[in-house]
Amino acid sequence: MAKIPVKKTAAKKTTKTAVKKTETAKAAPAKKVAAKKTVKTKLGFAAVPKKTVKSKPTFGKKPITKTPITDKEREFREANLIANSENKKKPASTKRPKKSSTPKQTTSLLDAIVEGMEERKAKNITILNISKLENRVTDYFVICDADSKTHVKSIADSVEDMVIKLTNEKAYHTEGHQNSEWILIDYINIVVHVFLRETREFYNIEGLWGDAEITTINN
Repeated sequence: MAKIPVKKTAAKKTTKTAVKKTETAKAAPAKKVAAKKTVKTKLGFAAVPKKTVKSKPTFGKKPITKTPITDKEREFREANLIANSENKKKPASTKRPKKSSTPKQTTSLLDAIVEGMEERKAKNITILNISKLENRVTDYFVICDADSKTHVKSIADSVEDMVIKLTNEKAYHTEGHQNSEWILIDYINIVVHVFLRETREFYNIEGLWGDAEITTINN
């Protein structure tokens, strides 16, 4: 009797399945490569997938929640802001202090100012006596001019040093040192003006106080 080829048919089946497995195994890396090619940026570099970082749990910390501001609270804050801004704008003292001095003290202070100007070769020294005029801010103006800003500053420094040296009196207020075109030194009853020459001609204090008694110092 002839033998039935059972084993052969089974072998054929197994070979077919093995071929299928090998085909699928070869096709798998091809799909991965295709996926890598599709994930590219505009510059041609492969995009790196973002890692999802889990937030750490916070122990013992309460979430910060902002409470809404009521209308009354908002009005109160705005009123405080307005009050603070107005207080900053107001000067500490608006009244100019008064100074009582004898004629001898006034004369000695004028002499010290003029000497300080002459020490640094100030030009066109002029004294304006406005003590008899109404609506005056002081009793005397002492005016001079200089050729440069450095000269203006040196004259002003010399005036202050000489006044302290001869009368032991300090200035109540000074201004203009940053620009050095017009430095003002205030001794309350006497105000000193040290000008750059062009600035003095522009403001013309002598013309503004034309009724004053003018004394010119020969220098």
